[in-house]
Amino acid sequence: MTAPQPRYRRALAIPVGMAMATALAFLPGVTASAADTASTTAADGPSLSYVVNVRPGHGVPARVQKAVTEAGGSVVIAYDRIGVIVVHSSNPDFAKEIRTVRGVDSAGATRNAPLPAQSTTDVGTPKVLGAEEVAAAGAKATDGQDPLEPLQWDLPAIKADKAHEKTLGSPKVTVAVIDTGVDDTHPDIAPNFDRDASANCVSGKPDTTDGAWRPGASESPHGTHVAGEIAAAKNGVGVTGVAPGVEVAGIKVANPNGYFYTEAVVCGFMWAAEHHVDVTNNSYYTDPWYFNCTTDPDQKALVDAITRASRYAEKKGTVNVAAAGNESYDLASDSITDPVSPNDGTPSDRVIDPHECFDIPTQLPGVVTVAATGAKGLKSSFSNYGLGVIDIAAPGGDSTAYQKPEPPATSGLILGPLPGGKWGYMAGTSMATPHVAGVAALIKSTHPHAPAALVKALLYAEADATPCTDPYDIDGDGKVDAVCEGSRNHNGFYGWGTADALAAVTK
Repeated sequence: MTAPQPRYRRALAIPVGMAMATALAFLPGVTASAADTASTTAADGPSLSYVVNVRPGHGVPARVQKAVTEAGGSVVIAYDRIGVIVVHSSNPDFAKEIRTVRGVDSAGATRNAPLPAQSTTDVGTPKVLGAEEVAAAGAKATDGQDPLEPLQWDLPAIKADKAHEKTLGSPKVTVAVIDTGVDDTHPDIAPNFDRDASANCVSGKPDTTDGAWRPGASESPHGTHVAGEIAAAKNGVGVTGVAPGVEVAGIKVANPNGYFYTEAVVCGFMWAAEHHVDVTNNSYYTDPWYFNCTTDPDQKALVDAITRASRYAEKKGTVNVAAAGNESYDLASDSITDPVSPNDGTPSDRVIDPHECFDIPTQLPGVVTVAATGAKGLKSSFSNYGLGVIDIAAPGGDSTAYQKPEPPATSGLILGPLPGGKWGYMAGTSMATPHVAGVAALIKSTHPHAPAALVKALLYAEADATPCTDPYDIDGDGKVDAVCEGSRNHNGFYGWGTADALAAVTK
């Protein structure tokens, strides 16, 4: 790895396919246009999931439906509006065979084998806040502050505290956290939780069973922390979100192993689009490939499917915000060595061109790509960067030794809710992204009729221009740790600048 810590994910291993549904289903506005049929090809391998991409808006062509069946596949769901079909098959040659069928644009396996993966964009394990720390912070809170707000250096870093004097955001605005699940019973999240816009998309089709969007006891707290950073209520309890007056929804896409597979991510974007979500937060990369190369037919199919889904969501009015990653990669460089892919198979050190091989959804067209900063306002030591790739920066935390906050804050990490009514510190571009999602929600609150393109334009125009840190020697050892390219107003470390919540509610 090129960074001191990998992307973190805690997971339990289960057999491939256990978490995947095999019945045909559909969500509102999405037709299931091929029957779940028995395979006519002998099962020669494990049951894997595939995406098959066809012409949008016309259903599954009869010849494609027939070919899927003959190749040993069964349709889980067909998203006709974007032409993406989720298929299960035990035929190891399924993708190869289906790619030869007229009417198929691309097709590929979404997975290899269920081994532990690392694809959320936080760093390390959460540091749970103890009772004494909670009490000490509460004693320092001023009138109008939630008890733990004195520890939230990240709010004044983007002027969110000043923005809250103007507005907390509109309850008519919803931000969906596409992630590991959200604990909507948490006292900081429950007041603002949107159940109608929440679902479990792990299988590739939505499950709206009550509580299906929550993480299990052994699953990552990641999504809950992210949701609280965006919209933790200003209610005299715990922390305060960037936009504490907007609503937050949970769209669970990480399976019990901790994998974020393509079919789940496609479902997440489609669900958000059909339920009029204003902003999605995407603090992950799509497994099993850190970078998906369009020169590889399987990986190209994954890029195609998620591109179609994210673009569809934006056309429906959704602003999609995603984390840049934590490996200190220069995403605008000529080459990067990726040592972790595929993370559910046998990884190897492969050299990729980030102009042809993409971190998805982070590097997809139209997606807001977010880099992380620490308490001193500098690029976080771990944050990926790259001129023309990074759109905006926001607090994601950093080692306290590198970027120590001003008192009364004590940790350089980001404080937020954890499942079970707890609070704790986490860091990563995972934590930077919800700050930007929250600011986007405040912009939408101020400009309720603004389309997604205008919300993004305002987000960039209102950001605080942040010049390159040159030289960038974050650990103070006398060696340059990363090189920033670009101007004061647009560069590879901070994009168009640092997110500004006050400007979002006053301009």
